[in-house]
Amino acid sequence: MASKFYSLVRAAGLALSLTSLPHLAAAEPSHAIAMYGEPALPPDFVSLPYVNPDAPTGGRIVTGEVSSFDSLNPYIRRGTVPWQLRFLAVESLMGRSWDEPFTLYGLLAETIETGPNREWVEFTLREEARFSDGSPVTVEDVMWSYETLGTEGHPRYLNFWTKVESMEQTGERSVRFTFNEENRELALITGLRPILKKAQWDDTDFTRSGVDVIPITTAPYVVDEVVPGRVLSLKRDPDYWGNDLPFRRGTHNLDEIRIEFFGDGTAQFEAFKAGILNSNREFNVAKWDSQYDFPAIDSGDVIKSVIPHQRPSGMTGYVMNTRKAPFDDWRVRDAMIVAFNYEFINETITGGEQPRITSYFSNSILGMEHGPAEGRVAEFLDPFADQLLPGTLEGYSLPVSDGSERNRAGTREALARLEEAGWTIQDGALKNEAGEPFAFEILFRQGDMENTSIIDIYVEALQRLGMDVTVSMIDSAQYTERTAAFEYDMTFYRRDLSLSPGNEQYLYFGSEEAETPGGRNSAGVKDPVVDALIDRLLNSESQEDFRASTKALDRVLMAGRYVIPIYQYNVSRIAHAKELKFPETLPIYGDSTSWQPDVWWYEEN
Repeated sequence: MASKFYSLVRAAGLALSLTSLPHLAAAEPSHAIAMYGEPALPPDFVSLPYVNPDAPTGGRIVTGEVSSFDSLNPYIRRGTVPWQLRFLAVESLMGRSWDEPFTLYGLLAETIETGPNREWVEFTLREEARFSDGSPVTVEDVMWSYETLGTEGHPRYLNFWTKVESMEQTGERSVRFTFNEENRELALITGLRPILKKAQWDDTDFTRSGVDVIPITTAPYVVDEVVPGRVLSLKRDPDYWGNDLPFRRGTHNLDEIRIEFFGDGTAQFEAFKAGILNSNREFNVAKWDSQYDFPAIDSGDVIKSVIPHQRPSGMTGYVMNTRKAPFDDWRVRDAMIVAFNYEFINETITGGEQPRITSYFSNSILGMEHGPAEGRVAEFLDPFADQLLPGTLEGYSLPVSDGSERNRAGTREALARLEEAGWTIQDGALKNEAGEPFAFEILFRQGDMENTSIIDIYVEALQRLGMDVTVSMIDSAQYTERTAAFEYDMTFYRRDLSLSPGNEQYLYFGSEEAETPGGRNSAGVKDPVVDALIDRLLNSESQEDFRASTKALDRVLMAGRYVIPIYQYNVSRIAHAKELKFPETLPIYGDSTSWQPDVWWYEEN
């Protein structure tokens, strides 16, 4: 029996004392909650604005992944799991609208209520909510899910749980969470935890990985066919409890979602051309322009769709592990960025067509300006002036080369910065004062052909600097194990960021997460200024302060030189069978995490 009260002490060390929020009247139970302002949709809304409420059901979508898997439990630390299961095979108390920066509508919960300052949040479950086996969702299931995920689950769930002072059942179908810190976003974050069936795990070790135990959830899709490491098929549950919910109307229209796994990108693309797959995302614009000319395209059986969006670019590139020398020195990291000849690489790989990421929140209203800090941004940074790296206050922009292969100016600048850090050319090799060579490893998942092409060019430039560079390609299981333990010098990095950055920033960049095994602070960022700005961001009382806090955080992260940025994907390119269709109205997030397949449908002409 799950206990009804838990008290947890949050780890100390926040660098900025939190500002008290103004006293507000206690909120009434509502169908939705927004981070700022009011939800866009009223209680009697018919459907989300970016769906086709009259979409037919049926058909299937078949996509490919260059990876493998050995587990179907995405809620624990162990195993390699198809990432889609986190979004397709589970539900939470609230569901997100991708047409608003951060607004949640009732899903398993019919209402949400908060305290005057959002110091607590209470949910009332829908009476009709059911697991896929037909059993009702109870408060006991909810409380067990939160406690178990918060204590035994994947690290992504642990940070939130440390902020919960108590959890208690307040009625037959209601549960309240009280927080131990002032943080307006926690009420929303609470509504997004996965809800699992407690009874399934009474005699089963929740932390055990494998493909023989599939978590029972309430989702519209259930796992159907599994060929370990090769195929995962999910089927739409005809008895899904939420078919009549306005939040679900026009979504989850496909009868089957099938994912085929491949050893490399070439095999995946050939499978798409052969019709084995009927949808394929393309990240290489040059390939999109030059190789999508096969017969199915010419006949109109396959359509090329370009989907714009207004969300932040996030960060894609190659992260340097600051836990280890020599990347614990920002001057070395700066030299590595300068030596990365993006203009030549972009021309070689994409024909010069792919714009570069310029900051973590570029392509959005939250992205930093590249000149000197001004206004509220400068005000938020000034107290830390003596702790900031060069470029934070005065402005930082990525270096731009002349586009030539040798990049002589960039090479000279990189060598100068390395010399400042104590690395010089000795007997034709880059060494420190102790005569130790500048040697490091770049780690990749096997089959990552596009990154291999980029890194081949980069390694040549690094070797001209006298560095000893090893590129290692390892299988998915080994890669997951090593990256979870932070056993790498440099590796591929991708962080999707939203228009409503919040508590997840602690997971990505917070000091407390830097040494958490399996955590997402890949660079090992330990910066009290970053921690303080995340705190300020979370407790902003206005849109102006929220945006300024994010822009200031963006500056500090860029000036930290943690990642070598590559392509900015400000549009999505999806080639798909003509029978697969999507609504004309696009959400502001565009092709976000679950837009495909959530709102797509299959319709033969």
